[in-house]
Amino acid sequence: MFLAIDTSTPYAGIALGDGRTLVSHITWHSKFSHTIELMPAIKQLLSGHKISAQNLTAVCVSKGPGGFSSLRVGMSVAKGLAIAGNLNIASIGTLELEAYPYFNQEFPVCSMILSGKSDIASAIFSSDGSRVTEDTISSPEQLSESIQTKTLFCGEGLVTHHKTIKEKLGTLALITEGSPMNRLSSLVDLGGERIESKDFDDINHIQPNYLKMPSIGGPKKRDTIRQRLT
Repeated sequence: MFLAIDTSTPYAGIALGDGRTLVSHITWHSKFSHTIELMPAIKQLLSGHKISAQNLTAVCVSKGPGGFSSLRVGMSVAKGLAIAGNLNIASIGTLELEAYPYFNQEFPVCSMILSGKSDIASAIFSSDGSRVTEDTISSPEQLSESIQTKTLFCGEGLVTHHKTIKEKLGTLALITEGSPMNRLSSLVDLGGERIESKDFDDINHIQPNYLKMPSIGGPKKRDTIRQRLT
């Protein structure tokens, strides 16, 4: 079995996967910090199945975009477990995880999560799952202006901004009612696929995709910011 870790947003989750099947999971909304919540949750999940970290075959982790601190915690723990147990590691983009349940339908898919108080991180995928746009940060209004065809919207960012998207786009916007479990289930499925094909990341180079630095201590920067973990 392998461990899947998603701490992209306050809605976090971990799961055990076998092949591409989700065996067991724990999800929670972080009220304090993933720093103090993640490892106890992993311990609880593993002990519930009477296995240790050394019994795992791999670790899969969501790599962002997402919250700066939360992404760093998830990636650090995933890398630490992989190094300690000599495990393979695979990472999947958070926006791809949000969009994945809606692939192979009639319409393109736009996934979105919150990025700060008023912005969103988003990406657009074709109906077959191929990427149309890179991960970007914008206001929901700016995102709406870029949409020219009927599009299915999904992801955590809709909780806050679905009214704006619907008001700006009208019938061009198909709004879904997602669940925090969607992203974790996608991570098990896509992570399991990468494990089966032996498509692993280089642990010396895998990094979170922050997209921007935290707002405290410096100005926002709307491009990809990568930081080496120790």
